[in-house]
Amino acid sequence: MSKEALQFQEVSFAYGIEGKQVVSMLDSLDFTVHQGEFISIIGASGSGKTTLFKLITGLEQPNSGRLLLDGEEKENRLGHIGYMPQQDLLMPWRTILANAALPLEIKGVKRREAHKRVLQLLEEFGLKGTEAKYPGDLSGGMKQRVSFLRTILSGANVLLLDEPFSALDAITRLTMQEWLLEQWAKWQNTILFITHDVDEALFLSDRVFVLTETPIRKLKEVVVPIKRPRSIRDMNKAEIVELKAQLIQELRQKVQS
Repeated sequence: MSKEALQFQEVSFAYGIEGKQVVSMLDSLDFTVHQGEFISIIGASGSGKTTLFKLITGLEQPNSGRLLLDGEEKENRLGHIGYMPQQDLLMPWRTILANAALPLEIKGVKRREAHKRVLQLLEEFGLKGTEAKYPGDLSGGMKQRVSFLRTILSGANVLLLDEPFSALDAITRLTMQEWLLEQWAKWQNTILFITHDVDEALFLSDRVFVLTETPIRKLKEVVVPIKRPRSIRDMNKAEIVELKAQLIQELRQKVQS
């Protein structure tokens, strides 16, 4: 039986001003993410993708219901979640080595030991020889590798990736998608991945959660019907092409409604 990494149990949430509910975003929402799954979340702008991430990290708290990590309610979820934002947020004045070591230093690991651990991983992440460079010396794809390494070094089981490849050109983006799947297979983390790109969601994911209503009462769940390991050629299979067209149509209907 698979272990439950993340659970929403009848979670409701509304943004408010001075204690008054103004915009209801979640209404008694239930869903479960299992250990080691790769889940993508797609939906129109304003549909609640970012709200879900804020609740998971603990930046926002549910108005009602329970949110469980590894089967437990945690008062400070931020310390148990790895988060990779759309922008790499690397510190331009710190070397790549120092940037990647930051989560270890925050956890109290001595700088020398933190740097030693990072150096052991740079080659695995395709970053060998960059340790003395600065973020401005690297391409967009290389900076996102550093950002993902930093997220891994948080030590969290559940990783939230918020459109991390959206600013990259098409070829670099595809390369990074393939690289991410390789790293996910090695580290076996649980990943929730926000994207606006249906192709990206289908290529990367075990399941896709589609946000089609506000407030969110239920997630439309799509199981991706291709086995792993995957190739970009799999995206040309008839069942994937048909599924992509269906998802795009549903997202268009949400925008137009």
